[in-house]
Amino acid sequence: MRVEQFLTESAAAWPDKTALVAGDRRLSFRELDEASTRLAAALLGAGVVRGDRVVVFLDNCAEAVIAIFATLKAGAVLSPINPSTKSDKLAYILNNCRAAALVTSGRLGTVAQKAIAEAPSVHTVVVADGAALTPGWISFADAVARPCDGLPFAGIELDLAMLIYTSGSTGHPKGVMMTHQNVVAAATSITTYLESRADDVVLSVLPLSFDYGLYQALMAAEVGATLVLEKSFAFPQTILQKIDAERVTGFPIVPTMAALLLQMKNLAPGSLPSLRYITNTAAALPVAHVLRLTELFPQALLYSMYGLTECKRCTYLPPQQLLQRPGSVGIAIPGTEAYVADDAGTRLPPGEVGELVIRGPHVMKGYWENPEATARALRPGPFSWENVLYTGDLFRCDDAGFLYFVGRKDDIIKTRGEKVSPKEVENVLHALPGVKEAAVIGVEDPVLGAAIKALVVADDGSLTAQDVIRHCARHLEDFMVPKHVEFRDALPKSDNGKIDRRALAAAVLEAAE
Repeated sequence: MRVEQFLTESAAAWPDKTALVAGDRRLSFRELDEASTRLAAALLGAGVVRGDRVVVFLDNCAEAVIAIFATLKAGAVLSPINPSTKSDKLAYILNNCRAAALVTSGRLGTVAQKAIAEAPSVHTVVVADGAALTPGWISFADAVARPCDGLPFAGIELDLAMLIYTSGSTGHPKGVMMTHQNVVAAATSITTYLESRADDVVLSVLPLSFDYGLYQALMAAEVGATLVLEKSFAFPQTILQKIDAERVTGFPIVPTMAALLLQMKNLAPGSLPSLRYITNTAAALPVAHVLRLTELFPQALLYSMYGLTECKRCTYLPPQQLLQRPGSVGIAIPGTEAYVADDAGTRLPPGEVGELVIRGPHVMKGYWENPEATARALRPGPFSWENVLYTGDLFRCDDAGFLYFVGRKDDIIKTRGEKVSPKEVENVLHALPGVKEAAVIGVEDPVLGAAIKALVVADDGSLTAQDVIRHCARHLEDFMVPKHVEFRDALPKSDNGKIDRRALAAAVLEAAE
């Protein structure tokens, strides 16, 4: 099965059912299917051929969802890019994947134009909204208005479906290659454990360029659910009103969203009764946030999950295990295997810390034209016929096989000869009343080697550094207690809403020089 069949099959089964709500627009499955077919025809007519890369540079809007399915229907490879991306990075991506086409909007036209000027492979540009077109560019509205009698053969499930760009250690993003088979396997596994169904209504504020957000659109199409697409979580009260108005049943979040939700004074337990489930990934929720969310939404199942772009999703914690194992990210998703291994690839027993390894049909094919990085991530597995994914994340498992995130290999802080996981300290910090967000890094120390520094965003100015240190001393071993505490108005975030620890460490180092 290919990914675009999610939409075509749902359109055949539920043609008049609402597939997408985006702002003031409501599209049925039939309308979404027909619009994406017409845009696919326009791309093919402009010279895009099977296997070409099409970059979708749009914010969360109906046009973005149409463009996603149109690209796949054309037999091309989708690469969604965050709309906040600057022209130099966009140009790098266009050149790296030798993109043939770009779908964007008038609002982003200036950035796109600068990038395209440096990317000779781009021969087709489709622009949404009513902005004045640069000569040679195609109007999105005109493209989806043209009749289409049908599309040529798009390809098979082993073809590339997506190139998802993710941060790389070299400072340049790497393109994660996912086939249709990879994507279908991941989406089907996730919808299986979420028990997704056609009467679900999923609200997503996550960027479609972030695979967590992208899969909301794909999985809704797979099961015939309705996707309510919002641009951001900047105004939480508005989003909660939308959840209530649309009778939303599924709400994917990241930890920064959870922190904002828990600050809302007027959010009473049971106030959003339509919610059937809440999912979290990008980073583990602090235990204190898990407990509070279960109090606020007692009727909703809370799924704590862990994943990475290279395989979409690795693990999930069955909701019935949440209170028994609140610090765990669970077990391997259906149809896959996850285990902890040492540097030689030997499986480690419960309690020992090693690298998480993933097996399954959802594992990427590699990094686009980057064999060195691919060889580091995909290595020989337990069987001769396969490579497995080494995630670069340190984990341990308990006696029952439930997995616990310890930290990134390069995030572990070594102080006083002991290894400290920033995540463990951050969980304690988040449990302190008055702490809105927190991050922990190691800073150079002539005595300790590295000292632990906590960077804290507080609700108000009443919290002091001594309050933080005393709280940590009550809950952590002495070598894990921060030596330094710094209060900030905000912490830097990556495009997917996760605290950017590398940017934070670099800023702290620069300030110290």
